[in-house]
Amino acid sequence: MNTEKLDGILSKYEELTSLISKPEIIADNKEWTKLVKEHSSLEPVVEAYRRLLKIDKELADLKEMASSEEDKELRELAAEEEAEKREEREKTENELKILLLPVDPNDEKNAIIEIRAGAGGDEAALFAAELMRMYKMYAEKKHWRVEDVDINETELGGVKEAVFSLTGDSIFSRLKFESGVHRVQRVPDTESQGRIHTSTVTVAVLPEVEDVVVEINEKDLKIDTYRSGGAGGQHVNKTESAIRITHIPTGIVVQCQDERSQIKNREKAMRVLKSKLYDKMQEDADKEYSAVRRSQVGTGDRSERIRTYNFPQGRVTDHRINLTLYSLENFMNGDLDEMLDALRIADQTAKLEAEID
Repeated sequence: MNTEKLDGILSKYEELTSLISKPEIIADNKEWTKLVKEHSSLEPVVEAYRRLLKIDKELADLKEMASSEEDKELRELAAEEEAEKREEREKTENELKILLLPVDPNDEKNAIIEIRAGAGGDEAALFAAELMRMYKMYAEKKHWRVEDVDINETELGGVKEAVFSLTGDSIFSRLKFESGVHRVQRVPDTESQGRIHTSTVTVAVLPEVEDVVVEINEKDLKIDTYRSGGAGGQHVNKTESAIRITHIPTGIVVQCQDERSQIKNREKAMRVLKSKLYDKMQEDADKEYSAVRRSQVGTGDRSERIRTYNFPQGRVTDHRINLTLYSLENFMNGDLDEMLDALRIADQTAKLEAEID
């Protein structure tokens, strides 16, 4: 454990504690917000380190008590408590190691979710709609704000493609491992023979980025307008308010028809385009760091099958960490925390092992 680094973090935390209480800093709202955010980010490390220092002091006292030659009972009690404290110390030290791992700079960002029906026709589209509902229910439990960008529905109530944004606290850190192919196994309502069908849906989770991260030249954009409309003519707009934007250098296409205002649809579409361009930049950079990618839970490859939802057996299995939950109904109703927490821990463990290697 690098105590010099931890002492530096503790000093910085104490310095920030003093700064954010000064009237001149409080008066500068932008500076105060920035310092409070930095202070909060250091707090978990400082709390764990202070706990470790307290345990070390207690261990030193117990060691002294255990060496007493006058009181045999005191020696035995001290030895027993020392074993418990050493176990507590190991747990706290592991917690600190995880807290000191490099932080994904995107973790605190909002997210844009893209869901696309894959193999399986109507059944894939129906499951895509259920996954959209699942993520939106999870967002509701977390008190995140959901904003539709583009929903392409089918006649049967399915979704060919859905794009929506989530705004709240550290959303990308919770959902970043959801990118990949989600497979469903069940008997469709239209199946007269009772046979189980397998369909797939692709999910992409993109961090929503600021203008300063991605610069877009207007000359690189081809912007088309068209009339928005849903399945069976619902939500049809008589004006050309829907927007389709093509980024010519990369060929990335985004569209938005959720709003009746062309200006608002353009704003939403641009937000998605920036996130997609940022994601491509990251993907290109990650190719240079393949070893780091392999140490993580998933490669982020959109074609990687990450999870199977088996309805006849009521189970959901994540193939990256070999975790199966027999609570599919609750899972589809937005109870995702157990799975998401397990993925985060597996990722942290893999990174720790990579650091040791």
